[in-house]
Amino acid sequence: MSDQLSSDNPTAGGPIGDTWAGRTVLVTGAEGFIGSTLLDMLVARGANVKALVHYKPYAERGHLARYLGPDSAGIPGDPVEMLAGDVRDAGRVMDAVEGCDTVFHLAALIGIPYSYESPGAYVQTNVVGTDNIAQACRRHDVRRLVHTSTSEVYGTARTVPISERHPLQPQSPYSASKIGADMMALSFHHSFGLPVTVVRPFNTYGPRQSARAVIPAILAQLHSGAREIKLGSLSPTRDFTFVTDTAAGFLALADCDRALGEVVNLGTGQEISIGALAEALIAASGRDAEVVVDPSRLRPSGSEVQRLLSDNTRAREWASWQPEVPLAEGLRRTSEWVAENLRLFAADRYEV
Repeated sequence: MSDQLSSDNPTAGGPIGDTWAGRTVLVTGAEGFIGSTLLDMLVARGANVKALVHYKPYAERGHLARYLGPDSAGIPGDPVEMLAGDVRDAGRVMDAVEGCDTVFHLAALIGIPYSYESPGAYVQTNVVGTDNIAQACRRHDVRRLVHTSTSEVYGTARTVPISERHPLQPQSPYSASKIGADMMALSFHHSFGLPVTVVRPFNTYGPRQSARAVIPAILAQLHSGAREIKLGSLSPTRDFTFVTDTAAGFLALADCDRALGEVVNLGTGQEISIGALAEALIAASGRDAEVVVDPSRLRPSGSEVQRLLSDNTRAREWASWQPEVPLAEGLRRTSEWVAENLRLFAADRYEV
């Protein structure tokens, strides 16, 4: 299985080590973009992985379908155990966590535009779901809970680069729900000694990301032959990290005792405006197009985060982590993946 992951998987990367061999690990949100990449890395390193995937009545497994047989049942001997469920279900979460050495909690509602439509759903999944995970980890005495945050909790930067001490600013219901989730996870450390680390990725991108994110949204339009690339605001800046670098950061911090009870940023420490990013993607795709602003893609004025630029000192000094994939190379790889999987995208429709 490891050889297949290394050669056929567009997200497999980094040195293969044996520190995870034989350890039982739970990944929530495992069928998603970052979760599936992290799962691939864990499998390649010999871990026994439980994958908690969001239950769907038609048994769709997202990016984990390759771990299933033709009858949608697990193949005997596979390193991945699929568990359909929902992090809002405390009993299901309790059962999933039992016997685990490490829990990587990535399951969340993540789309910012949809959080304007249904903020309560974000509270239930992101805050209550995190409480359920923390309760289960406490009950089953896990070695480490790695909880996933987001740079959106910082809001528009007051000072740059943004360190973990930067004020938290809930500029969208999504951001507010993630702040609540982070505080819930950390409260279990302070109140009960739960061994938790909060990992705060900046803008992760790469193969498998959905069109709800800006990079695949642009590439899907380009590879569909659009001559006008429709975007929201072009002036905000973001710090983009390739998905294998983000996943490697999760692994490094899961074994970093200095990060217990702490928040750690994962970002490159470099920023680019959305407008400049669009031009870079046009170049990476080899297409010819003009960028235009689509009013339907603009956030409410007080909700737009204007600048995100990470200070990654803690990750570098505490866990010896550093990003390895330059932006130009990452955009090229992502462009190739989108072109090969264009059927997954509705380039002419704005996904919220």
